[in-house]
Amino acid sequence: MFNAITHSQIYVLDQDEALDFYVGKLGLEVNADVDMGFMRWLTVSVPGHPERQILLEKPGGPTMSAETAQQVRELVTKGAMGGHLIFSTDDCHKTYETLRGRGVEFTEEPTERPYGIDCGLRDPFGNHLRFTQLKA
Repeated sequence: MFNAITHSQIYVLDQDEALDFYVGKLGLEVNADVDMGFMRWLTVSVPGHPERQILLEKPGGPTMSAETAQQVRELVTKGAMGGHLIFSTDDCHKTYETLRGRGVEFTEEPTERPYGIDCGLRDPFGNHLRFTQLKA
């Protein structure tokens, strides 16, 4: 049966702006940036971990009609798509300060939880992101 999850997907409204945010601000690296004609296949991952990629997909064809793509764009903007990305870090407070210095806007500051310390942010499109420093 299955032995790994290799790709996850989130919707973004502008793939160039997504690259600026996910690579330029969050520090992820590009795995693939391929013009397939009908779509741009754009994936990023945590540096040194290409086995787990995030597809930054623009809503549209060939899988969606123009009307559906517009509805999805509206839901993404509202933060209502239901998808989340959760990253891990060795030092939540340091990562928070580094990203704040790069202009990342947070929805929640680092907070102690039963499982560790985590905080929340949104990407420029409304997607929910978190990063967590798990208890040792």
